[in-house]
Amino acid sequence: MNAIVPLPVLLPLCATGLSLAFGTRLKRFQRFISVAVLTAVLGLSVTLMIAADTEGPLSVHLGDFAPPLGITLVADRLSGLMLTISSAVTLCVLVYSLGQGMADRDEETPVAVFHPAYLILVAGVSCTFLAGDLVNLYVGFEIMLVASFVLLTLGGTGPRIRAGSTYVIISLFSSMLFLTAIAMTYAATGTANFAQLAGRLADIPQGVQTLIQAMLLTVFAIKAAVFPLAAWLPDSYPTAPAPVTAVFAGLLTKVGVYCMLRTETLLFPGNRLGDLLMAAALASMTVGILGAVAQTDLKRLLSFTLISHIGYMIFGIGLATRQAYGGAIVYVVHHITVQTTLFLVAGLIERRGGTTELTRLGGIARAAPALAVLFFVPAMNLAGIPPLSGFIGKLGLMRAGVADGGVWAWTLVIGATATSLLTLYVMAKVWNLAFWRAAPPGQAAAGTVLESDDDDSDDDGDEGPDRMPGTGDEGVRLRHQPAGLAVAATLHGHAVTTTSVLPRPMTWATAAAVALGLAFTVFAGPLTSYTDRSAAELLARTPYIEEVLGR
Repeated sequence: MNAIVPLPVLLPLCATGLSLAFGTRLKRFQRFISVAVLTAVLGLSVTLMIAADTEGPLSVHLGDFAPPLGITLVADRLSGLMLTISSAVTLCVLVYSLGQGMADRDEETPVAVFHPAYLILVAGVSCTFLAGDLVNLYVGFEIMLVASFVLLTLGGTGPRIRAGSTYVIISLFSSMLFLTAIAMTYAATGTANFAQLAGRLADIPQGVQTLIQAMLLTVFAIKAAVFPLAAWLPDSYPTAPAPVTAVFAGLLTKVGVYCMLRTETLLFPGNRLGDLLMAAALASMTVGILGAVAQTDLKRLLSFTLISHIGYMIFGIGLATRQAYGGAIVYVVHHITVQTTLFLVAGLIERRGGTTELTRLGGIARAAPALAVLFFVPAMNLAGIPPLSGFIGKLGLMRAGVADGGVWAWTLVIGATATSLLTLYVMAKVWNLAFWRAAPPGQAAAGTVLESDDDDSDDDGDEGPDRMPGTGDEGVRLRHQPAGLAVAATLHGHAVTTTSVLPRPMTWATAAAVALGLAFTVFAGPLTSYTDRSAAELLARTPYIEEVLGR
């Protein structure tokens, strides 16, 4: 069984070569490769998750080089679960992107780069979850960074280039800090392997341990968008195409949370920085949800709720008990699915109404009741309405906080409750403006293509019959095409053609993501039992260490 551990990384990388070799001439073959490989990765991930739960951690030393010389990949309960959820989500997003047709915009990108970049991104995520040492973890981060920049800047429009540049600058800073932390760790211990570090870090001076821990937490907090290191996210993610935004918001931020879980339990037991983590969790909850309350654009609103709900996961890591870790893992799994789903729904709303600006939307519940259901279910899930999985995850974290009984724990319980109520308010606001109320006069009809220049200075500001006066978007021109016609137009860097009939693959993929989120509710018992065993394994550390070192 150990032999299949590297396959979630190797399969997407090999498929990338095939996609580049044949994709420009055989686009259907390119799509088939992507779907087939991600389906295979999902099957492998489920197999690894079940094997890790029944047999214990699995490991492989590439090239048969023992630590610290070789590359070690390890699959335990936590990494198996993260691989499974990430594979399911990335497959849904891929199907959604095929329906949108964003991968085949050859007139804007001379090479069909979406599929290769997407496969590389999946390989980077898998590499991060399976990494058994700091160096390989860094490699996984860099693979994701390269693919992320390509996906963020698809189409080469001004807003996407600016957002991508900000993302890359922040990511490069965190990469340099990560390299510095790795160098310090190796200089102090002579290894970068997690299993060996678990034994050697305890022998170095306390101050050096704390410095390394703080540097690694900073790196992972940037990746996870933990306040105050989250200012880059609301401006970077909303400009990208809907499928890219969905996978970034739903999955990539959780990579940082996973790394915190792994290092805080395996390398730095004892919770020395627990109070600092809980302060960051409270700040993330508060600032994020207040930012969401102030937004009128759906994608920016969801970006701020993302920052806010990262605080729940950091809350569990800061408490550092078995119950808290179990609740945090449940919430990570829930949030990956729900946040991805909501961004996919935002893409459908944009395609239906021509915008994600809530002040220019309305009447969707009557015009597209299926779309209303696709939004309502994950929105209530995010708000934590019983008996959905969001409620289960929040309840587990709050029970852990009450059991702890400390001042910070009780403060976080109160903050988490208030954040949940404000999340419900934000979701109700979106529902009332976009779905429940009557359509405003300026809302685009089906078959309308919305166009705007990237540079606002090129707009002469004249109003006319082709403008949208009084809607807050006077710089947007309207022209009419047959409904559903694929026309490349730009709206803040997005391709937007309104249509009354949404593409079926986009709707099916979103419905599958909604169903996955509901499955966590239906199978809440097995899920919480699995996450509790995962938390126990993380705290025990011994099974992981013995599997890697062969003791």
